[in-house]
Amino acid sequence: MFKHFRKTTIAVAVIATAGLAGAAIAQQKTMAIGTGGTGGVYYPLGGAIANVLSKALPNTQATAEVTGGSVDNLKLIASGQSEMGFTMADAALDAFKGEDKFKSGKVPLRTLLVVYPNRMHVVTVEGTGIEKFSDLKGKRVSTGSPGSATEVMAFRVIEAGGLDKDKDLKRERLGVAESVNALKDRKIDAFFWVGGVPTAAVTDLAATPGMKIKMIDHADLADKMNAKYGKLYSASNISKSIYPGMDKDNANTEVWNIIVTNDKMSDDDAYNIVKTLVEKKADIVAVHKEAESFNLDNQVQERSPVPFHPGALKYFKEKGIGK
Repeated sequence: MFKHFRKTTIAVAVIATAGLAGAAIAQQKTMAIGTGGTGGVYYPLGGAIANVLSKALPNTQATAEVTGGSVDNLKLIASGQSEMGFTMADAALDAFKGEDKFKSGKVPLRTLLVVYPNRMHVVTVEGTGIEKFSDLKGKRVSTGSPGSATEVMAFRVIEAGGLDKDKDLKRERLGVAESVNALKDRKIDAFFWVGGVPTAAVTDLAATPGMKIKMIDHADLADKMNAKYGKLYSASNISKSIYPGMDKDNANTEVWNIIVTNDKMSDDDAYNIVKTLVEKKADIVAVHKEAESFNLDNQVQERSPVPFHPGALKYFKEKGIGK
């Protein structure tokens, strides 16, 4: 009888301990953040954000996930596999409206934060014979990895530039790091990449001995793109000081990046995430300077085609930013 009582006591203790462990696990919130490839800007920024959120929010473990980029991130949010993701405004609008790569259904998105502008890089090197945009015709060109917003925007730039992406280019679908390696090996002649500046992989190309980077101007195409796709794009430039070996500033196009979530995220979670990202900005800037744009002045609906989350709006209102 004593043995039986002891076994029962131990069993109850084990069950009680397991129950407490289960409760602890239940209280721990996991948060996956869709970023991009390791050679871009989304990934290091996402890692910094995950670190800041994990430290600042109680019982929260945030992780940055390597993905194909904007389109992948939006699909991961739609399927519930990610809680948050970086995306370019144009890809987000397609997802919100259920168009282009999202014809299978609309994604119920909400914007948490407008973050920074992505600049379209059209990159080549000396010796390819490419001096201006029309010279891309007949060349081997990477238009970005499948599932990336680089591909979405590259197709629109190419179209506005009077070229057919399928007929006029020998097209590859590579991420920025793979594009750089392919250009170094002379397997391609040029590549498109839309991202923050500086992008590590492009810096690597520009600093490669025996290579002289050239950036192709195309800022004049922004108006044509906006005429067809809505006011998403603007003319911009990349200073010649950004990448080693540039002879002149590059006149290009840009589009804003946003961090989005599903409309099912609670108002409290959205409020706490946005508050943390704005108020801990310095910790994120220490990882990549594009986080300088994580400020309240940029939180205007014109820069996001997706409605802001009510939790984000609550924080903005507290700070005197009206929408």
